[in-house]
Amino acid sequence: MLIDQIKQQIKTLEPDIKTIKIFWKNSNSEQKFEQLKTQTETEDFWQNKNKTQILKELQALKDLKMQYEKVTKAFDEIDELVDLFAEDEDELLKLENELSALTKSIGHFKVQILLNEPDDKKACFLSINAGAGGTESQDWASILLRMYLRFCEREKLGAKIVDFLAAEEAGIKSATIYIQGTNAFGLLKGEKGIHRLVRISPFDANKRRHTSFAGVMVEPEAQEVAIEIDPNDLRIDTYRASGAGGQHVNKTESAVRITHLPTNIVVQCQNERSQMQNKETAMKMLKSKLVQKQRQEEEAKKAKVEKKKIEWGSQIRSYVLHPYKMIKDHRTESESPQPDLVLDGELMPFIESYLLLASKK
Repeated sequence: MLIDQIKQQIKTLEPDIKTIKIFWKNSNSEQKFEQLKTQTETEDFWQNKNKTQILKELQALKDLKMQYEKVTKAFDEIDELVDLFAEDEDELLKLENELSALTKSIGHFKVQILLNEPDDKKACFLSINAGAGGTESQDWASILLRMYLRFCEREKLGAKIVDFLAAEEAGIKSATIYIQGTNAFGLLKGEKGIHRLVRISPFDANKRRHTSFAGVMVEPEAQEVAIEIDPNDLRIDTYRASGAGGQHVNKTESAVRITHLPTNIVVQCQNERSQMQNKETAMKMLKSKLVQKQRQEEEAKKAKVEKKKIEWGSQIRSYVLHPYKMIKDHRTESESPQPDLVLDGELMPFIESYLLLASKK
């Protein structure tokens, strides 16, 4: 019966609502909001040199408070309405639609409150590199590229391909996307790692099953003051861009490759129309990589870090299309039997599971 299905959906949401309420209580957000609100109402507030930062923090807490009250109130109300209209099929159908929308709202809010690290709100660079498997992996890398671009569309994040290296037969060897928007890095940071695909190869005349790998790197955009680079440590090369982009891209040496000589880190950008714009974007990428390298070196001093190769045994997520259909995240044990939806950008369930896991560490 429809009412049983709805009640089961409500029961499934109860742990999320509990997580949200516990977070709200432990975060003291309500008290912080009232304190800041009182502070802004004092006569001499506008003389406070930190007023801009205080107002910004107050607005952020106000938005968070409104969302908290909205989802918790809506959950309590829909639970009561289901009992009230238990015998009314038409009203239950309306409630089912409302519950579906509420489920998405609760999921998004839960993710938002879990994104509280300093870098989470930053823009980021997401890079995809084909791994072991030749043409198979290069095609897999292009599928992942589309998946992340579709995810950005779904979540209203701005995504721009800043580097793209096409493969000879099919797919790509590598690509880098610059992603901006609310919590861009926080949402995508858990995608870092090796992604494994199992399918019947479209490139194998004998229709055999193949396993392919691709690596994903996600780095937050570095702040201008975060790191200084000596110009003498750089080698800057220009070249003609490849791939899609029209006549301009292919006829001028607008693409830029920058090598940081002390670390041998190489970045490149070819998406912009001018060499200067490509150089600016490449420098942003380089700074982000250098900041991440510094952090990794600091972490490596505290714990032994194993560098994983893009091959067997090191994947964070498996995408199996044959002999059965299943996507599984090996860190959280989250699964989806609908790979078509996931590969079309429906990644939020995996992202939510990862953020919940990371918050417990």
